Amino acid sequence: MSKDFSPPATTPEHLGTALSEDGYAVLAPQGLAQWMNMPLSDLESLRPDWDALPPDDYLKDGGRYRTRRHACFVAEQDGALRQVPHRAHWQPVEYNALHGGMQRWFAPMLEGSVAHPAWQQLMRKLAEAASALRGARPWYIEAHQFRIDTAGGIGRPTPEGAHRDGVDLVAVALVGRHNVKGGETRVFEAAGRRGERFTMTEPWTLLLLDDERVIHETTPIQPLSEGASGWRDTLVVTCRAAGFQGD
Repeated sequence: MSKDFSPPATTPEHLGTALSEDGYAVLAPQGLAQWMNMPLSDLESLRPDWDALPPDDYLKDGGRYRTRRHACFVAEQDGALRQVPHRAHWQPVEYNALHGGMQRWFAPMLEGSVAHPAWQQLMRKLAEAASALRGARPWYIEAHQFRIDTAGGIGRPTPEGAHRDGVDLVAVALVGRHNVKGGETRVFEAAGRRGERFTMTEPWTLLLLDDERVIHETTPIQPLSEGASGWRDTLVVTCRAAGFQGD
């Protein structure tokens, strides 16, 4: 049986240094709350969304293990955050060999969720992290709510394999996991040999990635108990400086 390694968490005050030096950084749940200047209970109030996500109808591997919602925003340099009209998610095949080159119209996020103060604050803080990494500018943000389940025996958080996203900053928050094994996060240097692997198990653990410097993947999940339902919920947010991909 493989050993689960804990995430190498950093403190909020060292987040920018870790991200710039290592190409990635992890905030533990309490660190995330401190970074956002909000109690974890505010983030937890978003969690019910993940219990009713619509199916992802675009999986080319024929799977039915993924449900999701999607929304896009622009974060201005003055801190203003605005949601843009609902749009397709598009990636070039260079970054997503499995699902690239196609317009994928996912169900939009719920209005109450994107208006929630915790959601608004998280988007602003991620834009701040992107500006600390690349310099202050407007950021084009895409947000994805995911549930990967094991109803078919196995669920694949990253069916495209180890990849970059073609953006500047990627954030992956674990929202929760239930009755599953696997789901190990792997981060590798894009132009080197160094890598790190760990398993996020605590809700609201946040991984930040410099997408130019590292590639990442998450291993498949399986149910801990045969015949019982299992799932892994995440929030994935990307920040890109040059507009939305596909424009």
